[in-house]
Amino acid sequence: MKAAAISPDILQEDRLRADLYNYLGLMLSAPPDQVLLDQTMGLSGDQSELGLAIGGLSRVAKVNKPRTVQSEFNALFVGLGRGELLPYASYYLTGFLNEKPLAHLRKDMAALGITRAKNVYEPEDNIASLLEMMGGMIVGRFGTPTTLDQQKVFFNKHIGLWAPHFFADLQSAQNSVLYASVGAVGAAFMKIEQESFRMMAI
Repeated sequence: MKAAAISPDILQEDRLRADLYNYLGLMLSAPPDQVLLDQTMGLSGDQSELGLAIGGLSRVAKVNKPRTVQSEFNALFVGLGRGELLPYASYYLTGFLNEKPLAHLRKDMAALGITRAKNVYEPEDNIASLLEMMGGMIVGRFGTPTTLDQQKVFFNKHIGLWAPHFFADLQSAQNSVLYASVGAVGAAFMKIEQESFRMMAI
């Protein structure tokens, strides 16, 4: 996604949320190189469900190399013709690619001033792009930072309906090793976000 300068007036909690959205988006957009694997090895967490998942991901990263993770990524998301998983909102919500969820997303992206980068050819409703959009919206990377209400609407419409199912599938996929741990982090994070947005209505 095309990005503008990040607003400096962001709460630390929201920066951390955006960082995790962006990290997961990065891990799911392409196989990590050694630099990203090294950063993953250095992650640590507390005794919460999310913290334990992050600690588990760090431990798995320590015994993986870029070449093996690339093979894993390809088996999961590329494959011969297609990978084991199809990480698209349209597929999870309708059973087909390039369906109404993608059209609705493009309409909302236009309203938010988010445009697809010229070197990106994946449909915009892939999980990596959606997580990147959410992270960018929080910190104002696409313009003015969005309000929590705007974030809630976007999350509930484009992420919350299917991303938890995707992360569960990622944990149990036959070819998942490192990405099973990525799935655990994603699942725990989605649960926190869903509950936080739900509490806003109370």
